[in-house]
Formats: sequence, C-alpha cells, structure tokens
Amino acid sequence: MGKFFSGLAQCGAWACFDEFNRIDIEVLSVVAQQLLTIQNALKACLDKFWFEGRPITLVPSCGVFITMNPGYAGRTELPDNLKALFRPMAMMIPDYALVAEVMLFSEGFEDSKALSRKMVKLYKLASEQLSQQDHYDFGMRAVKSVL
Repeated sequence: MGKFFSGLAQCGAWACFDEFNRIDIEVLSVVAQQLLTIQNALKACLDKFWFEGRPITLVPSCGVFITMNPGYAGRTELPDNLKALFRPMAMMIPDYALVAEVMLFSEGFEDSKALSRKMVKLYKLASEQLSQQDHYDFGMRAVKSVL
C-alpha cells in the first residue's frame, strides 16, 4: 500500500477504496500512519516530504476516499486514528426506476419509463414475497445485470 500511496502523492491522483472496512485491522493501522503522513504534508503545503524513508514530491491535488458498509458480517470497525482522517458522508438508496429508465433508453427502448417501472415493481415484489435467504439479491446489481 505504501508504494500505491507514494504514487498517488507524486502524481496528484485520487483513489477511492471500496468497502475499506473489509481490510484486516493490522493493515488498517499501517494505512492510517501512511495517510496521516501524506495529510500532514498537505496541511503544511510542502512540495517534498519524507514518506517511508525516502523523499518524494507532493502534488497537492492528491486525495484518498473510502466507502464502507458498516454492520455487515466480516467488516471491521475502523480504528479511531483512521476515522479521524476521513469525513463521514451519508448516502441514499438510488431511484431504481430512474436508473433502469436511463439504461433502457440508452439501449434504444422507446417506452423506457413504463418498462423501468414494471421492472422495479417485479424486483420489489420478488424481494418481499420470495425467500429471504442471503444468496438471493434483488438490489440494484441484480436490476442492472438483467438490463
């Protein structure tokens, strides 16, 4: 991860780590130290700084973002020193009908609005009335894979 963060800092790129809380707690504490080093260099407006024993150039446009799904099995709680490096942001469930409508319309369907509403209604009914076992998925991924 150190080489990855070093590259981000030197080229000014952004990175988004999906489901960040699935990483082992031991790795997360190392990542926290690496990110803190970069963040401190950014706050100090440095052009160069020491990262993992060597000097590197800092491009201030670099950024690291994470997504998490707390509360699921196999997810770890972030250490406090890592939580302090990120600002929380709440997300909403997307409008499945609108996403389906746009996807259908982009594929050339003329009556995409009606078709998308029917598709979403089908998946909503399926999720409510069919088996509640974990391996059944009636969410956005399933809708997108069918479309």
